[in-house]
Amino acid sequence: MSSIAATGDESLIAEILSRLTDIRRDLHAHPELGFEVHRTAKVVAEFLRELGIEVHEGIGQTGVVGVLRKGTGGKSVGLRADMDALPIVEQGTPDYISQNPGVMHACGHDGHTTMLLGAAWLLSKTADFDGTVNFIFQPAEEGQAGAKAMIDDGLFRRFPCDSVFAVHNWPELAEGVAQTRSGPIMAAADRFDIRVFGGGGHAAQPHLSPDTMLATSELVVQLNTIVSRCIDPTDPALLTVTQVQGGFSHNMIPAEAKITGTVRSFDLRAQDIIEASLRRIAEHVPAAHGLDADVKYHRYYPATINTPAEAEVALKAARAAGLDASVAPKPALTSEDFSFMLQEKPGAYLWLGQGDGSAKPLAPLHHPRYDFNDNIITHGVRWFAEVVRCQLGA
Repeated sequence: MSSIAATGDESLIAEILSRLTDIRRDLHAHPELGFEVHRTAKVVAEFLRELGIEVHEGIGQTGVVGVLRKGTGGKSVGLRADMDALPIVEQGTPDYISQNPGVMHACGHDGHTTMLLGAAWLLSKTADFDGTVNFIFQPAEEGQAGAKAMIDDGLFRRFPCDSVFAVHNWPELAEGVAQTRSGPIMAAADRFDIRVFGGGGHAAQPHLSPDTMLATSELVVQLNTIVSRCIDPTDPALLTVTQVQGGFSHNMIPAEAKITGTVRSFDLRAQDIIEASLRRIAEHVPAAHGLDADVKYHRYYPATINTPAEAEVALKAARAAGLDASVAPKPALTSEDFSFMLQEKPGAYLWLGQGDGSAKPLAPLHHPRYDFNDNIITHGVRWFAEVVRCQLGA
């Protein structure tokens, strides 16, 4: 059935590919942040209604769910795409460059949304599944947990899903290649903020005041020993200091300084060890300098963990869609709030290659010159459709 369906898909997708490309580029030109994806959500809802698909808006603030039922089967599957952009000034030069200053689609969510719209169109035109497909268009993936907001707003209670699937473009993989794996595929993401305080004085009189900058500098060095000295070397984990702030003058020891950073891990025990070690070091290093410290540690995204059966479905669907699909050799230390959905339902997350094979690699995700490769729209549409056929095959 899949090979026949795939052949039919090709001709059907050809009918709408130009429009899908136009939609993707329109979304790229009008990026929106976080939960403020009002225009994007409107584009999605209008397209789904045009297909005769049942539409529900305002889920998790600005999320959209389209419901497509065929046959009499009671099984259901959820397909998810993220809609939000990033607070980055675009440096690329496409005709459809961002029209919203300081905001751009630097992660390809414009492409993910377009591929899921294409899948909705394709599946609405075919009759080769029996059950319910829930097309989930999610806001606020970039650090604001839009997936959790939709779940808390009754996503799976209102739209039952036996399993859920999502895809992310992957510049490191070549176009036509797909990968996923059973178990962890993306890391848990934590944020830490440390304030060192209690000093301050004239830079020419360091003997009269504890040196906050010296203590903060030492703290940065010690934090970078946590993973190498507290975590089993065979367990992947990462701690990166990303901000150090302090001082306003060349001749003043500041009264306080701040450190911010991120922690990535795949194992809850490693996560606990890193947090406990960070708190201990943040207490004792400043104390050795006669200073105090305040620590805020926020575990904002859990690890993205694919269930075995659904990971195999994702690979099977990718092969049926004509992709070169294989098991990913290792997970990535990037994070993804689809993890919240996978805590609720069985499912899988797929990496879809978008590299163009040129000698000069494409800009990576979150880069100001990044752009989604429109050539892979067809791959994503067909993959989503094949997932539905695998899960709800008539």
